[in-house]
Amino acid sequence: MRQSNTKSLIERLAPAGTAGALCLLAATANAAAPGITGTGGVNATFNLTAQTAYLNQPDGQTVYSWGYGCVSNPPAGQFVGVTNNASCSNMQVPGPTLVVTEGQTVTVTLSNQLPAAAGNTSILFPGFQVCAGTISGITTANPAGTCTPAAGNGVAGLLTQEAASGSTVTYQFVATSPGTRSYYSGTQGDLQVEMGLYGAIIVLPANAPSVCGTLTSPTTSGLPPLNPGGNGKARAQWGESDFRLATAAYDHPASCYDREYLFQFAEMDPNIHKAALAQVTALTGCTAGAAGCSLQVPTEPYHPGYFIINGRSMPDDMDPNYGGEYPHQPYNGNPHMHPGEMVLLRVIGQGRWQHPFHEHANHVRILARDANLILSKSNVLYQSGINNATTSAPGLAGAPLFTTTTTPGQAFDGIFYFTGRGLNWDMYAHNPSSKDPLATLGCTPDANGYNTGVPTAVNYFEWCQDHNKPLEVNPLGDVPGGGPATLPNPNIFTNGAWYGGTPYFGPDATLRADSTLRNDPGGANGLSGCVTGTTIANAPAGTNPTPNCSNLQPSNTQANPANERGWAFMWHSHNEREITTNNVFPGGMFMMMLVDSREFVIDESM
Repeated sequence: MRQSNTKSLIERLAPAGTAGALCLLAATANAAAPGITGTGGVNATFNLTAQTAYLNQPDGQTVYSWGYGCVSNPPAGQFVGVTNNASCSNMQVPGPTLVVTEGQTVTVTLSNQLPAAAGNTSILFPGFQVCAGTISGITTANPAGTCTPAAGNGVAGLLTQEAASGSTVTYQFVATSPGTRSYYSGTQGDLQVEMGLYGAIIVLPANAPSVCGTLTSPTTSGLPPLNPGGNGKARAQWGESDFRLATAAYDHPASCYDREYLFQFAEMDPNIHKAALAQVTALTGCTAGAAGCSLQVPTEPYHPGYFIINGRSMPDDMDPNYGGEYPHQPYNGNPHMHPGEMVLLRVIGQGRWQHPFHEHANHVRILARDANLILSKSNVLYQSGINNATTSAPGLAGAPLFTTTTTPGQAFDGIFYFTGRGLNWDMYAHNPSSKDPLATLGCTPDANGYNTGVPTAVNYFEWCQDHNKPLEVNPLGDVPGGGPATLPNPNIFTNGAWYGGTPYFGPDATLRADSTLRNDPGGANGLSGCVTGTTIANAPAGTNPTPNCSNLQPSNTQANPANERGWAFMWHSHNEREITTNNVFPGGMFMMMLVDSREFVIDESM
């Protein structure tokens, strides 16, 4: 399976193996939180099926699996988060992400199309009062309503009503509170969840706090609180679309966000999957429920070889959502952000192991676990974003975690952000003596110390305390000198084609740092625009004044798009075996948080 492509990506990421942060950016396949909404307006209805298929893995193997899918592909209007090439097949891992709104009555009908020998199957929806029938009498005092069981709706199981082979079962519940939760099989969970029967449900708040603004007016309200709508104006400046499902994760003024990503962690033991396939094949044609028509697949001892995020292992998780090469693994794991943005992480542990996942560049502030906000007993004042007003609400009490432990069956929501604060050098390489106007931008701190007054500037959200601080003692290019560090000459190829070539942020800063010729006085506005080559003064008419001009980087960093010169931070499991695929590194639970400069448009449609 695509072994040559996989090899190429592994090679270009090989220098990342020991580095926490790299000045590189790979293909721009972004993530967001793709999913589907239900039909029915106030009542969200989903028709799902459980079927078999094979999952592609980066070692070239295909793994026999089971998964939830859509009975039929929903109309385009039901896909949210990411819509480009969106589809919902009859089997996918994870199952379709169900996106509903707080207060909706949700109806899910499951059709069991697994092999007869697999027996019954079902879905559990932890955190909701599920009715195998019809809910009525929903009131403020009784938000979950009253359940009237439906006769003949599935068969009784140990944990819930189940769908027998070839039959259906219907569940109904009220989405009583916002947040991220899992759903998974409640039938022989040691086998069926391992085989891939799990997914996520996202409940959006019915009334997001006013401080978070609205999706329809992102440039006049919302983040950051000291400059309402500033982040929206910055996106609008560069023609960037808004792919959020909502403006807030919860009904709380500190749960606003600018971007969101959903990551579902799991692992697979190929021996279990091979045994299930062998037994299903041997029992082909048997009658469900008849003597001998059942699987006896041992699920212990457990030796997983694949460690997956959203059904994919690295490097496949960095390919686009709904990629054609992954017909049953539609969701990727490839987050992007700009400095100063608040990124909502929705994370679920879907396997049987606990995974210690480390997000480089900053801690993750936990908002909630299993859709339960973690709050203090006392109120604090939060900025409302309107005329410096404040609003009182219980304080957030979730811990900022260096490593987010992903617990089996548990979900959490957290906020991640990055600004470059505290680097103690100017990441934008501002140089007061430069002739490049982008090198001499100002930095006016707001009350929190950030440059948020001009959202259209490329250094929007710069930490002003580090403005104009040099990094290098004697730099090569058009960047300030006199700093504390001596760095390798960027003209040397030792870093490879996928290293940005400099520690500076953004395409202009990278160009200036790589070459003394960026300030060539022969060009317009005192700049030639060349990275290599010089402008010939008083060149004869009809001749090329820059015969050797090239926009290629001296250190051959054009392997990345020329307009994408950001930073990549490794996000990976701290269990080293889990960043391998069948013990080969890199693989497994490994991805990159790509922090892009403002002028690079993050396109979440892929």
